[in-house]
Amino acid sequence: MTGRPLTLMAVHAHPDDEATGTGGILARYAAEGIRTVLVTCTDGGCGDGPGGVKPGDPGHDPAAVVAMRRQELEASCDVLKISDLEMLDYADSGMMGWPTNDAPGAFWQTPVEKGAARLAELMRHYRPDVVVTYDEYGFYGHPDHIQAHRITMAAVEMIAPETAAPTPKVYWTTMPRSVMRRFGEAMREFDEDTAGTEPDPAEAAEMAKIGLPDDEITTWVDTTAFSGQKFDALAAHASQGENIFFLKMGKERFGDLMGIETFVRVKDATGAAVPENDLFAGLR
Repeated sequence: MTGRPLTLMAVHAHPDDEATGTGGILARYAAEGIRTVLVTCTDGGCGDGPGGVKPGDPGHDPAAVVAMRRQELEASCDVLKISDLEMLDYADSGMMGWPTNDAPGAFWQTPVEKGAARLAELMRHYRPDVVVTYDEYGFYGHPDHIQAHRITMAAVEMIAPETAAPTPKVYWTTMPRSVMRRFGEAMREFDEDTAGTEPDPAEAAEMAKIGLPDDEITTWVDTTAFSGQKFDALAAHASQGENIFFLKMGKERFGDLMGIETFVRVKDATGAAVPENDLFAGLR
């Protein structure tokens, strides 16, 4: 290896996504001396405002939400010991079908090649050995997650011919279907409206679309020792607490359910065998 530090780059859509899907690996690899770079693509302006006021409701001030969420993101980065935070600052597009999808400056409206060019510049600067983002469905169909996937994969292709840059291993976040079943059970347990009830068939069908069968997952990273940091990073996004179900279950149960982070390896030049338990397998 050269003197250049091994580097992980996680490309996420909104403030708080870094903690939900990759808080464990960001904390673990930072503790191992790996440089951790977080790229957050949008400003989070479609999140809840102070007091839980919802987007589109009277009193929801997107500019104030953006400022608040930036502070929360920085606090989360401190908890996870993230080395470098980069904000692309596209406007939050909101959930699929919201009018904000079509707003000028919305990430969903940004040409992929333009977003990818900006991200490629960051890749040239940081030279990541591992890049993590979402799958083509954005894990659960959010337009900004889908767009983050698109610009990440396009940026990787842009830098591929450049011999000065390393060829990164690329991973998509996912969740095993076995864990999704446990997650559904936990949601019913901790939601006062559904505690003790049978699962709703329509909701169960939607949940079944998320994640992958266990045997299709290539990479299982044990982050149990860092689940407390991951929980605290999520808690740093206090303004969005109503939307962060995991905070309802407390640290111990959270660690039991969320102590393993899982991925699908989609690009690799190392030849490391799968299944693997380290994103940097073949690199150290």
